[in-house]
Amino acid sequence: MTDKDYMLLALEEAKKAYLEDEVPIGAVIVREGKVLGKGYNKKEGLQDATAHAEIMALRAAMKNQGAWRLTGATIYVTIEPCVMCIGALIQARVERLVFGAPDPKFGAVVSLHKLADDERHNHRLSYTGGVLEDESRELMQSFFKAKR
Repeated sequence: MTDKDYMLLALEEAKKAYLEDEVPIGAVIVREGKVLGKGYNKKEGLQDATAHAEIMALRAAMKNQGAWRLTGATIYVTIEPCVMCIGALIQARVERLVFGAPDPKFGAVVSLHKLADDERHNHRLSYTGGVLEDESRELMQSFFKAKR
């Protein structure tokens, strides 16, 4: 499967969030062609500020693996991760990040901060942005337009 194929899975997760009236962001973690964990935003439903899509996917993957280190894994997320989420990805030793649309308000990879590139961290992950960017952005815009 390609990055686009896995991003389509992340978009499916984001659509689940949309249907639950959550900000539509989805994430999928993959290693060696196997999905280790999936997740979508559940902040409102769980009343948990940490229940971002990336965190939910990390929790599922770590539980599935029985370990917190996700060395060799790639995470696909529809929107650029925030500070909390990129920090968690670094802590979990995720190897690669693929995201859809940048987040000019909270993005911590290329928009507001560049935490994945910070040489002071003991682990850095590579990243690729813009995979299914239009689809990811349109889902977010549709969600917020409906809220107004």
